[in-house]
Amino acid sequence: MILKQFLLGLHLTSGIGHAGEKRVIEVIANHLIPENYPWNIETLLAVVRPLPQHIAKIKATYVAACQKAETSQENYFTYFDDCYPIQLKEIFDPPLILFYEGNLNALELPNLAVVGTRTATPYGLECLRSLLPNVINRGTAIVSGLAKGIDVMAHQVTFANQGVPIAVIGTGLNIAYPAKNKVLQRQVAQHGIVLSEYARDVGPHKSHFPARNRIIAGLSSATLVIESKIKSGSLITANYALQNNREVLSVPGSIFSENSQGTNELLQLGAKLISRSEEVIESVRTFS
Repeated sequence: MILKQFLLGLHLTSGIGHAGEKRVIEVIANHLIPENYPWNIETLLAVVRPLPQHIAKIKATYVAACQKAETSQENYFTYFDDCYPIQLKEIFDPPLILFYEGNLNALELPNLAVVGTRTATPYGLECLRSLLPNVINRGTAIVSGLAKGIDVMAHQVTFANQGVPIAVIGTGLNIAYPAKNKVLQRQVAQHGIVLSEYARDVGPHKSHFPARNRIIAGLSSATLVIESKIKSGSLITANYALQNNREVLSVPGSIFSENSQGTNELLQLGAKLISRSEEVIESVRTFS
């Protein structure tokens, strides 16, 4: 089995988890095993070093996972492929595998993450329409999560300005969540790229969305937060950005609005205050 198929099989095997995949990345990237090492279950167990109670589960699912990997028709790339974004390798917990639909060239563009509340108001949409067009016209791709609210609005503004959208989703690529985003998800794939850490038919789970948020932040040179409550996924994304030494940008809002409590708190914590598109453009950079 070739390395790429082995990595997909490992990714599809139950009981490995992010910690196990991170060990695999470290071992291979640092050349800690010979190039001619066999890619099989013994190698997997030696590298991952799972807890004893997980070994039976791993062995039980590994063979079927490898068979699926050898016949998979899904588009995917691994941490070790040339198309893997360099900025994503810099984060603490980079994904081993990303499935995709769309154009890989979108990942080569400078990009900006745009996140915010699912219960967006007209103020949030007005901010997007005011701030994003100049950013998009500079050739910046817009990264978001296809969640309802600000995420969806950011993609719609991107389309309206002939920009390049990048969506990172918390389900497999065959699943739209929420379901009403199915057409929009297809449009993002046609004009940019949709990425997922999950195999094609995997449905939503509450643990998937914080994991997705780390990828949104990791892909982006800066994260722009527009309308956010105190406890929200967008603040999780902002925290991931800070952990990865990426700039966090925040649009201030009314002190009387619940949707502005999170963005205003980010400003208190040192996020860059955004009121003009030029201030956003200053924070977008290209990784090399």
